[in-house]
Amino acid sequence: MKRSTSILVLLAAIGGVALSAQAQRITVKGSDTMVVLAQKWAEKYMAKNPKVKIQVTGGGSGTGIAALQNKTTTICNSSRKIRGDEIAVCIQRFGRRPIEHKVALDGLTVYIHESNPIKELTMQQLQGIFTGRIKNWNEVGGPDARIQVYSRENSSGTYEFFKEVVLKNLDYTASAKTIPGTAGVVQAVAKDKFGIGYGGAAYGKGAKHIAVKRDPNSPAIEPTIETVVNGTYPIWRYLYCLLDPAQEKGEVLDYINWILTDEGQSVVAEVGYFPLPKHLRE
Repeated sequence: MKRSTSILVLLAAIGGVALSAQAQRITVKGSDTMVVLAQKWAEKYMAKNPKVKIQVTGGGSGTGIAALQNKTTTICNSSRKIRGDEIAVCIQRFGRRPIEHKVALDGLTVYIHESNPIKELTMQQLQGIFTGRIKNWNEVGGPDARIQVYSRENSSGTYEFFKEVVLKNLDYTASAKTIPGTAGVVQAVAKDKFGIGYGGAAYGKGAKHIAVKRDPNSPAIEPTIETVVNGTYPIWRYLYCLLDPAQEKGEVLDYINWILTDEGQSVVAEVGYFPLPKHLRE
């Protein structure tokens, strides 16, 4: 009888260890814009908390939101706000709307080839270029050459955000070349003298960015921490972590809270995005 009791105690202890280990495994999925940032956060946090294992994958904001809805990820990274129809699915699946944490700021940046003399464009000109109404660089003061548009895939939060804010929900030009990942877009533009693309502020290596004007009479604004925080840069946005409320506890909550500390936000700046002002972290 004692031996049987000891075995049960041992099995219970093993089970407790297994549950504890499971509770300290965090999966993060979603935005390709945020994947490098998320990996850096995970690396730094795991170095300080070696018992915690954080797995980060991309796939796009839409893919991450679907994983959140299906309960196959702990945290969803999204470079756009979650839509009403997506919230409805979450409520259907886990009974409550997801918790949405703002974790960084981004000045969504327009990239062109380094040899292109264009330095600034208006929001109206960007809309014309990305919808195909403006087809030649000479229509906006550039060389006589056909514009090649590079865009993100439609599962991307960046794709949706740019379409909403810049294109005013008009369709992208049919001639746009769709590329997965902002790094891929920037690499394509860096190799194409007449290319143009868009993406997060942290991905500009190899191409150059342009200043953006709200309208022809407005000043041209560069995406900097000052212009993004004060909202004068026209294409700024928040970056988000989304969670099922049932998951926001224990180590997961500790991790989210750490992201919003000065240390976590220093990683944001290190990667090339913009830290949240302190009043938005409270």
